Amino acid sequence: MESLVELCDLIAQNPAQFGNKVAWICSRCPPAESLMTGSPTVSRSQLHSILAVARFLSKCPNSEHETPKSLILAFYRSIPLTLNPKFWPQAFSPDAVSSFFNDFMSYISNAAQLSPDFSTDVAGFTGEIVIQTISNADSSISRDFLNSLCSNFPPILLADASKLICFLLDRFDVGVPILTPDAGSAQGSPLSGVYYQSPNVSADSSGSLGIVENGASWKSNGDLSGTATYKENLKFFEDEPVESLEKQEIVFKLIGHICCKVAIDPRLIQKVRGIAKSQLSSMADFLKIRKRDWSEQGQLLKVRINRKLSVYQAAAMLQIKTLTSLDTEGKSSKKLLHGALGSLIEAAEACLFSVWRKLRACEDLFGCLLSGISQAAVIRGGQLLRVLLIRFKPLVLATCAQADTSASSQGSMFKSVLKTCCELIEFGWSRDRAPLDTFIMGLATSIRERNDYEEEDGKEKPATPPIQLNIIHLLAELNVSIKKREVVDMILPLFIESLEEGDASTPGLLRLRLLQLLDAVSRMASLGFEKSYREAVVLMTRSYMGKLSGVGSAESKTQAPEATTERIETLPAGFLLIASGITCNKLRSDYRHRLLSLCSDVGLAAESKSGRSGADFLGPLLPAVAEICSDFDPCVDIEPSLLKLFRNLWFYIALFGLAPPIQKTVATTKSVSTTLNSAGSVGTTALQAVCGPYMWNSLWSAAVQRISQGTPPLDVAVALALPMGWTNRKNFERQVVSSVKWLEDELELNALHHPGSRRGSGNEKAAGTQRSALAAALGGRVEVSAMSTISGVKVTYLLAVAFLEIIRFSSNGGILNGSPSSTASRSAFSCAFEYLRSPNLMPAVSQCLTAIVQRAFETAITWLEDRASVIGPEAEIRESTPSVHACFLIKNLSQRDEHVRDISFTLLTQLRERLPQILWNSSCLDALLLSMHNDPPCAVVSDPAYVTSVRTLYQKVVREWIVVSLSHAPCTSQGLLQENLCKANTQQRTQPAADVVSLLSEIRIGTGKNDCWNGPKTANIPAVMAAAAAASGGNLKLMDGFNLEVLGTGMVSASAKCNHAGEIAGMRRLYESIGGLDQSTGAINIDNPDGSALPPQPKKESFNEVLLSKFVGLLQKFVTVAEKGEEVDKSSFRETCSQATALLLSNLDSDSKSNSESFSQLLRLLCWCPAYITTLDAVETGVFIWTWLVSAAPQLGSVVLAELVDAWLWTIDTKRGLFASDIRCYGPSAKLRPQLFAGEPQLQPEKDPVEQIMAHRLWLGFFIDRFEVVRHDSVEQLLLLGRMLQGTTKIPWNFTRHPIAAGTFFTLMLFGLKFCSCQTQGNLQNFRSGIQLLEDRIYRAALGWFAHQPDWYDMRNKYFAQCEAQSVLVFVHHLANERVDPTQHDPKAQGVENGSSTNDSFYEAEENSNVLQKDHHHPIWGQMDNYAVGREKRRQLLLMLCQHEADRLEVWAHPVGSKESSHRLKISSDKWTEFARIAFTVDPRIALSLGARFPANSFLKTEIMHLVQSHITEIRSIPEALPYFITPKAVDDNSSLLQQLPHWAACSITQALEFLTPAYKGHPRVMAYVLRVLESYPPDRVTFFMPQLVQALRHDEGKLVEGYLLRAAQRSDIFSHILIWHLQGETCVPEPGAKDPPLPSPTTIAFQALLPVVREKIIDGFSPKAHAIFQREFDFFDKVTSISGVLFPLPKEDRRAGIRKELEKIQVDGDDLYLPTAPGKLVRGIQVDSGIPLQSAAKVPIMITFNVVDRDGDHNDVTPQACIFKVGDDCRQDVLALQVISLLKDIFEAVGLSLYLFPYGVLPTGPERGIIEVVPDSRSRSQMGETTDGGLYEIFQQDFGPVGSRSFETARDNFLISSAGYAVASLLLQPKDRHNGNLLFDSVGRLVHIDFGFILETSPGGNMKFENAHFKLSHEMTQLLDPSGVMKSDTWYQFVSLCVKGYLAARRYMDGIISTVAMMLDSGLPCFSRGDPIGNLRKRFHPEMSEREAANFMIRICTDAYNKWTTAGYDLIQYLQQGIEK
Repeated sequence: MESLVELCDLIAQNPAQFGNKVAWICSRCPPAESLMTGSPTVSRSQLHSILAVARFLSKCPNSEHETPKSLILAFYRSIPLTLNPKFWPQAFSPDAVSSFFNDFMSYISNAAQLSPDFSTDVAGFTGEIVIQTISNADSSISRDFLNSLCSNFPPILLADASKLICFLLDRFDVGVPILTPDAGSAQGSPLSGVYYQSPNVSADSSGSLGIVENGASWKSNGDLSGTATYKENLKFFEDEPVESLEKQEIVFKLIGHICCKVAIDPRLIQKVRGIAKSQLSSMADFLKIRKRDWSEQGQLLKVRINRKLSVYQAAAMLQIKTLTSLDTEGKSSKKLLHGALGSLIEAAEACLFSVWRKLRACEDLFGCLLSGISQAAVIRGGQLLRVLLIRFKPLVLATCAQADTSASSQGSMFKSVLKTCCELIEFGWSRDRAPLDTFIMGLATSIRERNDYEEEDGKEKPATPPIQLNIIHLLAELNVSIKKREVVDMILPLFIESLEEGDASTPGLLRLRLLQLLDAVSRMASLGFEKSYREAVVLMTRSYMGKLSGVGSAESKTQAPEATTERIETLPAGFLLIASGITCNKLRSDYRHRLLSLCSDVGLAAESKSGRSGADFLGPLLPAVAEICSDFDPCVDIEPSLLKLFRNLWFYIALFGLAPPIQKTVATTKSVSTTLNSAGSVGTTALQAVCGPYMWNSLWSAAVQRISQGTPPLDVAVALALPMGWTNRKNFERQVVSSVKWLEDELELNALHHPGSRRGSGNEKAAGTQRSALAAALGGRVEVSAMSTISGVKVTYLLAVAFLEIIRFSSNGGILNGSPSSTASRSAFSCAFEYLRSPNLMPAVSQCLTAIVQRAFETAITWLEDRASVIGPEAEIRESTPSVHACFLIKNLSQRDEHVRDISFTLLTQLRERLPQILWNSSCLDALLLSMHNDPPCAVVSDPAYVTSVRTLYQKVVREWIVVSLSHAPCTSQGLLQENLCKANTQQRTQPAADVVSLLSEIRIGTGKNDCWNGPKTANIPAVMAAAAAASGGNLKLMDGFNLEVLGTGMVSASAKCNHAGEIAGMRRLYESIGGLDQSTGAINIDNPDGSALPPQPKKESFNEVLLSKFVGLLQKFVTVAEKGEEVDKSSFRETCSQATALLLSNLDSDSKSNSESFSQLLRLLCWCPAYITTLDAVETGVFIWTWLVSAAPQLGSVVLAELVDAWLWTIDTKRGLFASDIRCYGPSAKLRPQLFAGEPQLQPEKDPVEQIMAHRLWLGFFIDRFEVVRHDSVEQLLLLGRMLQGTTKIPWNFTRHPIAAGTFFTLMLFGLKFCSCQTQGNLQNFRSGIQLLEDRIYRAALGWFAHQPDWYDMRNKYFAQCEAQSVLVFVHHLANERVDPTQHDPKAQGVENGSSTNDSFYEAEENSNVLQKDHHHPIWGQMDNYAVGREKRRQLLLMLCQHEADRLEVWAHPVGSKESSHRLKISSDKWTEFARIAFTVDPRIALSLGARFPANSFLKTEIMHLVQSHITEIRSIPEALPYFITPKAVDDNSSLLQQLPHWAACSITQALEFLTPAYKGHPRVMAYVLRVLESYPPDRVTFFMPQLVQALRHDEGKLVEGYLLRAAQRSDIFSHILIWHLQGETCVPEPGAKDPPLPSPTTIAFQALLPVVREKIIDGFSPKAHAIFQREFDFFDKVTSISGVLFPLPKEDRRAGIRKELEKIQVDGDDLYLPTAPGKLVRGIQVDSGIPLQSAAKVPIMITFNVVDRDGDHNDVTPQACIFKVGDDCRQDVLALQVISLLKDIFEAVGLSLYLFPYGVLPTGPERGIIEVVPDSRSRSQMGETTDGGLYEIFQQDFGPVGSRSFETARDNFLISSAGYAVASLLLQPKDRHNGNLLFDSVGRLVHIDFGFILETSPGGNMKFENAHFKLSHEMTQLLDPSGVMKSDTWYQFVSLCVKGYLAARRYMDGIISTVAMMLDSGLPCFSRGDPIGNLRKRFHPEMSEREAANFMIRICTDAYNKWTTAGYDLIQYLQQGIEK
């Protein structure tokens, strides 16, 4: 139901827009026609829908939708049918039915009031509905509906109204008891079942109240309880059924509502009036019945009484309503009014004296009757007022006479009387004041009536009647309510006279009367009428001083202690009441002076008394003084007399110890001191006042704090301020010096004037104690011995100053009276520094005053730190306070006194260090730069040295300020500087001051080393610096390094901002000048030129509405473009966002609600659009405008941050950027699936995740910047950031695995730990447990990064790689230096995880974080025994892993770095074992990744193997765990662990191929797993490894591999064709003429026999269509291959023609033929002229060019592709080499390296036959030498242009990246025979290696290994790669760097490459014929080396290959032997 209500409210705001929603809700309602059937039933949802539609109508009754009205009217008409219980759902309770009717009728009534048409429709049905309901009144549902009508009666027709009233009167004939003994009886009505008085019997109920005595009064004669009438009445009332009473109440209420709705016939009204009057007449008889006479008792009686009183209340309301219809001029109506008035008063009197008067129903009835009396006074223009007041006065007195009304809360009846009195006086004041005056005076004089107990000696004096106390209270409240001067002047003299006659020694109640009078006098004085105010204050002051003077007298010793206490409590309360009430500035000023004078007099008088009367009498006055000083500005000019009074007050506060302790101790307080005669020591009091505990009332302490905020400085120099016209400074200083002497003399004279005072004797001893107190107050900054030269009175004065200033800062942080947003002048330092400006101070005094200022500063800091966690308005005060002080101190730096300047500088520096948030306060920065710009004040004399000194000081402060702010939050700092420059531009200061320019121009920030700051600053985080570049507004490439000049960039951005603001302002002025746009046409509105009035125009849109809709549309358009995948124009987007921001900022002060809502939408779009587009350019613009917003409008900080947090969490839900957790976004691992990485192959994401990750990086930098700004002062924004971090680190892990995200990820983790470090700050201490849980989640997330094997990714950007490494290093530094809070070691402090919802509230996490399960199961870490130990172990593990990751990234960023740049981790074997266990406990994948990071660590491998095998069933989803339990030993032992393989996740293909090697002996379980893995992948993905699969047939004893091949062949034609070709290529055919061929092994024989069998099975399994394709494909290429045999007999010169002749015979049969070496290329024809015979010693290889098209591309795009068809050569070794090269190429591409490899296609198609693709557009180096005499360097210049040209450098780069790629491949494969005939160069300069006849362990010349360089790098090649010739050029560095990165990337997939090669070990290829090729291949990967060691190894390889002599020697040999050009 709640959701429907919310939906209806939303629809009601714009019903036209949500018409479909209205229709939807209506469709859920029961159909109108079904409601009119015989017995309809409805469901709960239909009832809810009905209510929803009714609610909608109550808000939009005139909606154009007619369906809601018709539905509601139909249901309203069907209400009689709802009286059937079967109508309602079974689960609908009676309470739900009642609630439904109440809500429904409320909506109906509201809608009828708003719509006349709807009201008419409803009125037509109301009468009939109510009559039908009443006819069934016995039903509970009927009563529920009737009760709802009593609250919300709908409209009704006049005819139906009269009919309904008559029906009600006939149906429920209401009876009354017999009022007289002889009255006849009549037949009882069916309703009551008892006898009743006829309704038309009337009686005149007039009379007056009788004597009031003992709280009871009746006008009856004697006790009538035994009379017959009393008994009959009792019987009548007892016989009334309670149900009948409920019906009577309903009848009276319904009739009353009807009378209000329509005009009823007078006769019917008269009848109704008579019934109501009869009811009221019987009420007195009812209420007279005593409780004990009722037969019912207890709860039953109470229910009856309450119900009957409700009936009487309904009758009274009905009687009152009928009075409004009387003829106001008729005589009969006057008589009726008199009678009605009498009956109401008598009824009220009966309620007042009833035994049931304390019942709520009786009080409500009394209030209703008095309301009727008040209304009766209004009728006839108040003619009855005089009579009414006469009869009302006794009722008032009777109410006041009630004993139970004398309590502090007089009860409901008293309040009703007071309200009625006020209404009567307000009404009659301007009409007839005479009776009112008489009435008021009559009440007032009654307080003076007392019993004559004073004349009766020897008798006990009776107490004051309660009536007097309550009348006093009534009159006081009356005055406060009506606030009329005349009434106050009438009553106050009587009160004062009574008060002066009073005697406090009289008995309790009489004394209470006097106190009540005092309170009343105070309340009337607080009204602010000058005469009454002065009379009251004089009286109270005299009375207070009189009491003080009586202390210690003989009379006071006999006085009751309570008398003094009550007097002292009441008078100060009166003083406080006056201070709170008066608002007139004149009276407040006068009262302030009077109160301070009173305090001074009290203090002076108290000094002559013994004991502690000073504190006891001065303390109670302090709350009043605090209140009257609450609005006093202590900084304004003040009269010397008032300053003297303030000084005296604080002097006595210090003297009497009334100040709260200013040292931090545990304070205890007393409510009030009652030891008026106890002795005490002034010195002891002073010390206790400083150190505590507090001895007095806590209210006094709070009052002293409030007084301090309004007290001016106590400096006497201020007291004797320079008079107007004085210009002689020396005279002024002389006067000041004399004033100091005057202060001492005056105080000493005061002491001498009272010889008995404590300061008259023993003065020196008291002074010594005062000095000790002062030293304690100053916190030991001044030793007691240093104060020896200060006189006692001055010590007391200094102690008073210390108390004042320290308390001033401790009360509210040092803000004087005024708003928290006040300027620097409002800082309490403005008062504290006044003491230091006094000239000619004694050194000791100056030292003390300086210490006071410093002590006040520390107090302010403590106050701010203690309130760091407050939120709401208090937080706003707390946040603004530091800036107020900072602004004052900045301004104070220009003071002429050097001592003052030094102290200001010191305090400002300390303030900046303790509260760094002031660095980013715009007012502080403005004050700094403005003070630097302006000349210092030189009003007294011109002093160039002083000016220079001040300016130098300001320069120093400004530079430090800006540098420190930039080092912590460079984004916000630049934004504030830009805003300051904008302000300067706005103020027409075209350029900043020269000082500012020269200062800022020196400040630069950038990505390199910042000279401005050192150490681990926030700005050193690369993400933050990138955000700073974006916030600067400079056109910088964020992916590159930069060096930003703050001022220049700031001025450019400030100018741009000003331009945008100017555009908005100009458009606004133009718009307003032309009159706006018409909403209907959009045309410009121009007045008629003739000045005539225009016809009514359509509504005009405001300027804001026009621009808002425009900008909203534009921003939404950008989002739409991004959704389509199109590129968003950067400049347009930035321009739009900037203009929208300028519009938003120009309307910040608008109070319009519509504007507020619209601009909220615009603000949300500005925050969300960059986040939604999620590109680097968009977020760069976002950071710029977000910084602009929070800098120009800090009040928007929380709103902007809240939107950005929501947007950030949205990117998590939508898996964008850093949170792209889909497998396809994992980077290299996703691209290498499934060959080298486990998992299904994935389509590439539509959007490159790298750019979105970079966008997140920039965004995160802005968040960290904001965190640094708000971490110390804004709890609200900190909690928003906490919510962001909580949603980010939720479980399960939701980050991308892309390696490019490493820096961003660990920056986010760093941000999280920095946030968690705030838990020790005061502002987050309330959330410590929740933050600790967040910290655990951050640790878990950080460890989660290491749950997968490490990958590389190259952005081809050196700076970015450095930033990645630096980001992780910063995290490592923070983690290594993290301080551990001891309280965090308690496992009980750990909490239960709050779930994984992104929107989990940070508060909820805190609330739920203190729950720990009994079994110590942590929500993050699971089972734990010792949280502290486990936390430290996890931290060490994380630190080690992060250090390793940082080292990896450092190597990647600096691949040619020094050997010493990284070090190998020195960790013991036990520690490695512990790391493995901890990692496995957190996540088994982390332990497995640990093994991958340190593959040569045997300790680690052993422990991981043990852990895997111990938890084998828990890690089935982790394929990386396979090598730890599938081992040759496990296979030999047939380990039970292998039984888990059927449940294991699929691994990579290369991993599966490893298990097919002979070492695993074809174990059935292993083989089954391998084949399941292979079958899980598409056959086209497995085709690449066809040579290895064919070799697996050698050991396929169980025919499992064969089965897989056959099944896969049926799934894919291409797979089957490639398989057949490889099977044919493996077939051995003895060469003719070969002598003694080696005997094959049995395995080889079986293998050779199996090959044709498998081939035939494949062919037999073809479908007819597949067989036809196979036949055409193979026949076509067999024909092409056979040409070689035809050519062999031909002479060489005829062979080319022979090729053409044979090619002409071959036809392309079908359009599905493809190249065997490239199945993706379809053959469309043969270029018959392209046939070329190649040189060969045996057969005749030929090269033929085919016309091909891309299978998945445009079939009209035909391209040539040449292939070599070889006969007599074994191509299988080339296939293996090119497989490895192809894997390396995939690795390099996946990692993002630009290394070039060209793995051309090679396919063996038969025994020693094969097809080889030709590298297109290429020629060999030998061929190039045939046409050019020079080397490569000259050839490149000839082909690509001169050195330095773009084409040459491009070709050089191409040669470099290809040489580096083949250098890595050559290192691994060791190809030999690298003569220039085997090196190709394509048309763009790229190198390609061909002919891999010698690889691994083989080499030409009988394996003589003459070519001992790992790759060829001849002299001519080095000329291109290293122009310097000494390996120091940039290109050489680039080449070596690429070689290192390629080698490191290949090492990551070492196992996959080795497995691919190892599978061919038994193939008989020459490369496996000698040595240990697999072992040596593994060694060349050097798995035991760290990344830095491997990088250095690769560097040595490159250096060794550089122009090696063996390379040149081999080229020479080939030239001499083969004629191959060198």
